[in-house]
Amino acid sequence: MTNKVFKKIYRLFVALFCSVKPIHAKASNDVVFSYIDISAWQGKVDFEKVKKAGVQGIIIRIGYGDVLSYPSQVDEYFERNYSECKRLGIPVGGYFYSYATTPEQAKREAQGCLKLITEKQFELPILYDVEELRIFNTGRTNVIIKAFCSELEAKDWWTGIYIYKAAADAYLTQQTRDRYTMAVAQYADKCTYTSQYGIWQNSSTWRVSGISGNVDHDYCYVDYPAEIKAKGKNGFPKPQPKPELIYKTTKDTPIVSIKGVEPKGKTVKIGGRKTVCGVQYGRIDGTKDDWISLKDCKQVK
Repeated sequence: MTNKVFKKIYRLFVALFCSVKPIHAKASNDVVFSYIDISAWQGKVDFEKVKKAGVQGIIIRIGYGDVLSYPSQVDEYFERNYSECKRLGIPVGGYFYSYATTPEQAKREAQGCLKLITEKQFELPILYDVEELRIFNTGRTNVIIKAFCSELEAKDWWTGIYIYKAAADAYLTQQTRDRYTMAVAQYADKCTYTSQYGIWQNSSTWRVSGISGNVDHDYCYVDYPAEIKAKGKNGFPKPQPKPELIYKTTKDTPIVSIKGVEPKGKTVKIGGRKTVCGVQYGRIDGTKDDWISLKDCKQVK
């Protein structure tokens, strides 16, 4: 997810730091999705070929740094990449590359990111791409991350962190690692990051039909599209609360474990339902074993 020059330098740093040789990795048995990350570096992508090749989700670069002050730092292919993913029904997420060295700068980066993604829908998380050594050297990496992510979360965006494993181990607190969705880059035959993570970027030299040249590849272990939609995040509508099940008896209906027969017209709130021998029963809310036949009842709410 980096620019090309920095990626070459940082990859060397990671290899020396972790003694890891960049190779194609094998996924574990519980992989949910196979993703790729793309940006303007990939040029004009043939998304139909990419989809036919079996790619199940794409994380696109949104921009980098202060896009509010420098609009040219919006990824030039962002709008096209987004619209093509939506046209073809490919789950899409985004990443925003950071140059912030203060929480105030990170907040401004977040505001620029929000300006670009508002009114859009993303099935995958929006990741804060934290790789610059200048950020780590501040000693405030975790505060900077929180400043960006808090801005997005306040607007109901599912956000997370993209970071190299070596940097995560060296600079992130356990609280940060546990708090956010983690996309960890480690180019190896397996991911050895020991804290929780949902996405593992295992290669920067993956090849796929529809893209000329190398592309980053990810394995994902969480069904983000289902979770994001269910929670109404990332531009998707908030789920409507289930209506209360309140029934009104239309005939005298016996209620188990309650003395006598309740009079016609009584309103009862139902906490659960079941069908026995073709007759539907409702469990009276707040009780464990008190059931009422709904045969002679009318739902009023």
